[in-house]
Amino acid sequence: MHVAVFSTRPYDRTFLERANASGRHQLDFYESRLDVASAAVAQGAQAVCVFVNDRLDAEVLTRLHAGGVRLLALRSAGFNHVDLNAAAELGMAVGRVPEYSPYAVAEHTVALLLALNRHIHRAYARVREGNFALDGLLGFDLHGRTVGVVGTGKIGECFSRIMAGFGCHLLGFDPHPNPVCQALGMRYVDLPELLAASDVISLHCPLTPQTHHLINADALAHMLPGAMLLNTSRGAVVDTPAVIGALKAGTLGSLGLDVYEEEADLFFSDLSGEVIHDDVFARLLTFPNVLITGHQAFFTEDALTAIAATTLANINAFEDHGKPLYPVSVERVIGVGCAPAPAGTT
Repeated sequence: MHVAVFSTRPYDRTFLERANASGRHQLDFYESRLDVASAAVAQGAQAVCVFVNDRLDAEVLTRLHAGGVRLLALRSAGFNHVDLNAAAELGMAVGRVPEYSPYAVAEHTVALLLALNRHIHRAYARVREGNFALDGLLGFDLHGRTVGVVGTGKIGECFSRIMAGFGCHLLGFDPHPNPVCQALGMRYVDLPELLAASDVISLHCPLTPQTHHLINADALAHMLPGAMLLNTSRGAVVDTPAVIGALKAGTLGSLGLDVYEEEADLFFSDLSGEVIHDDVFARLLTFPNVLITGHQAFFTEDALTAIAATTLANINAFEDHGKPLYPVSVERVIGVGCAPAPAGTT
């Protein structure tokens, strides 16, 4: 099958070519993101292989369909960037990678937590300058603290296991309680109670209409003063201007992000020689109690190997049977995600 691969970085090519070692498929790699302008390069391909910041709205899908594309192979678990209604109307199949390495994302979340709590990023910079003062580096013991986990699927479960190992008390918010998390001692509560009682709040839910801006000004007002907020799920789960307001007011203790609502024009590119024009993002970078990584939580050899293998499996299955191995459809995603939040928190 002829596949146009968008948003390609050298590591994407390495792992996808390794998974396609048999040469069964013709993979054409493009560094550009998929959008209205770049859709034309997929002319003649039967499938496109895309990542989280590619654009797959109705206009783009219509152009792809006219060019012969019938399969959208996502290199991600999330599918919020795909207009599933338009895909269904056009008869285009959508396949995703439902699970690659939940450990990768969970472990990165813990790395953000530890770095923020113990100010590792600031201490590293100080020591390299010969400054060994400890002022401003005070942290807290995780043992005995309460950690709230929003979304307790595979990643949330892995994160909860690690936090249980630290001796933390666990609270969960999810419409589908996870028996594994319950066995760890997690108590499921509604969102306001979780926010009000948690020293650390970690977001692991998909982006759906119900979870868009789940953490907004009202949710932040419910939080325990000085709490830490971590987001390694999807950027738009958090209302960034509202979070900036809480940071300025001193009510939010610290913030760790691996995702950002407007990351498409920033992440996965080297912009070190350019001016950042996103004023909201630039404001986040001014806070000493904010730590941001560029959507790298998934970025381990194990995860990339699994992503490539599952992506090729979806393409193989579509070529053989007309349906990807892990399909996504409008019907299947109804009800996916965290339960609707209380009024004012969606």
